[in-house]
Amino acid sequence: MKKFAIFGLLILTLTFSAFGQKKTTTAKVDPTKGVRAAFDRLVDGIKTADAAKVMSVYNQSEDILFFNNNGSVTRSWETMKANREAAYKNVSNVSLEPTGVRIEMLGTGAAYLTCKWKQQQEFGGKLETASGRMTLVFKLIGKEWKVVHLHTSPDNPEATRPVLTSERDKQ
Repeated sequence: MKKFAIFGLLILTLTFSAFGQKKTTTAKVDPTKGVRAAFDRLVDGIKTADAAKVMSVYNQSEDILFFNNNGSVTRSWETMKANREAAYKNVSNVSLEPTGVRIEMLGTGAAYLTCKWKQQQEFGGKLETASGRMTLVFKLIGKEWKVVHLHTSPDNPEATRPVLTSERDKQ
């Protein structure tokens, strides 16, 4: 009888310990979170015409390359910073709407982000509106995601813009 009681107590203890264990779950970490946070900081900087905030997202390098919406090319962080500071002195009432934001990770230390955008602002008191497509290439530098390349282009290039006729009407 004593053996039966010990055996029953053992079974009861094992049963309670098996049911009493909590299932351990590991929260899945979103690898795009840091890239998205940097992009959101960039958008906020543009909306508030804050050149310092905008430039904080870009890698401070003389080799950084910007393909601008107007078809020009800007090389170097310092040049882009000077351009932004000069332009933002005349900018107010900015609205910027990025849509279709897509982030593709290229390993653990690089990613690219694509989106379409619509922007409206007052420049020197005159209303401006533009829209286009953008690709940002990000690199994890230390613990921060930084843009190392920007390419933006208009949705509808002007007819005078040098685009091959065979490509002008393609989707």
